[in-house]
Amino acid sequence: MRLTTRSRYALIALADVALRDSQGPVALATISERHRISLSYLEMLFSALRRAGLVVSTRGPGGGYTLGRKACDITVADIAHASEQGKTGTPDTGHDSMTARQGAMTHGLWQDFNRTVAEHLESVTLADVVAGHSAADPRAAAAAATPSARPATQRPGPPRR
Repeated sequence: MRLTTRSRYALIALADVALRDSQGPVALATISERHRISLSYLEMLFSALRRAGLVVSTRGPGGGYTLGRKACDITVADIAHASEQGKTGTPDTGHDSMTARQGAMTHGLWQDFNRTVAEHLESVTLADVVAGHSAADPRAAAAAATPSARPATQRPGPPRR
């Protein structure tokens, strides 16, 4: 399993969607603004996440993305696999370019390390990530619990004296 910036951004974006799941679809533009991730990059990521069934898209006004499964049924490993598969079209096999002779002394160590990381990521759900974030930053949980109020259009009034 590869962990790259791509999988990191996918996790951040999905955590954002999960945090606001009760409010309806989340637009990629709002995720882009909140986390300063390029909108075009998010579109590529969410295409891969949608193909993997992790998100569902809704078109039209008020559209955006919602989770394709419950947050407690999506693991961080699922997100990493989906985001990396979207990059190349095929899942990463975990094989590196090192020949057997070059890595013979340390091969077992890296296999065990990768297996431990994979097991850990399979044990952490998106719900766990969101709960950890909400506990660390109660303001974020409160902001996610209330629908985002759009500012009323202000018309210029008479000048104040």
